Amino acid sequence: MFTKKLFTQIIGFVAIGFFAVACVENKAKEAEINEDIVPVQVAKVSQETVNEQVITSGLLSSSTEARLSFKMGGIIEKIYVKEGQSVSKGQLLAVLNQTEINAQVTQALESMNKSERDLNRITNLYKDSVATLEQYQNVNTAYTVAKQGVDIAKFNQNYTEIRAVANGKILKKLMNEGEFAAAGAPLFLMNGSASQDWVIRVGLADRDWAKINLGDKAKVSFDAYPDEVFEGTVTQLAQAADPMSGTFQVEVSVNPKNTRFASGLIASVEVTPSNVKAKTIIPIEALVESNGKSGIVYTIDENKIAKKLNITIARLVEGKVVVTSGLENVNQVVTAGSPYLVEGKKVVIK
Repeated sequence: MFTKKLFTQIIGFVAIGFFAVACVENKAKEAEINEDIVPVQVAKVSQETVNEQVITSGLLSSSTEARLSFKMGGIIEKIYVKEGQSVSKGQLLAVLNQTEINAQVTQALESMNKSERDLNRITNLYKDSVATLEQYQNVNTAYTVAKQGVDIAKFNQNYTEIRAVANGKILKKLMNEGEFAAAGAPLFLMNGSASQDWVIRVGLADRDWAKINLGDKAKVSFDAYPDEVFEGTVTQLAQAADPMSGTFQVEVSVNPKNTRFASGLIASVEVTPSNVKAKTIIPIEALVESNGKSGIVYTIDENKIAKKLNITIARLVEGKVVVTSGLENVNQVVTAGSPYLVEGKKVVIK
């Protein structure tokens, strides 16, 4: 038999049950709504000038550094200088044994004299109509060739010696007296250090070569002088790649101030390009995927809908991404929450 009190309790329990069910249903609906909206954070797409220093290394040398050699091959007769010796322009450094070249000159002279006698004889015969025009022309040609042979032999005879091309210093002596020197094989490495015109020659990849221009400033440091930084300037840019290495040679002149330099010092060079343009920059956190130069980011349209964009990446610089294309007319990109996004997903910006 139900009492009034018991009835009241039953009614209370039922009300509580209905209330609990309603709460669960409301939470389920709220969860369903929240599942369709992804909270994200965004960052602006900016136009910035980024740090694009070109860092490389090379060896110190003189702009007048030269490898001196004989034009003709032969036995080295005499070497007049030693390594480290200072020389003046035009000074005789070495000579070849001239026995062979003198014989070649004599042969060329005798050949020319014979051709000249033949020419005189055939000329008289041609005037008397005894020799034909063809015979006269052939002998005349032979004489001309023999005469040019003498010029060649005498020219080579003049280059059986090596003379200094400038005031400077002999850095290396690569052969000794009595050795056979092939034509064009270096005998001396000479540095025109008297002018104090010191340069560093470096090989750059095409991407770095394209960044710099003549006159760009550089900072130069040497292992030999770790506490000093020297001023440098780009003075030459190669217009063709080295066929062996595939790099472009760049020459940086460096001011020694009052420091003692020597050819062969190892140098670190940091060139600052002067012609720097603003680049499209986004935070690296905005990248969802990347594969080489290709990447994917998300942006948010005016209806708070996620939109996937394919971008082209130039490079990564100090935690930022330099973008060359794909962000035209885009003001912001998603930096947090993007792993949970798909095209067309509703978002809320936190």
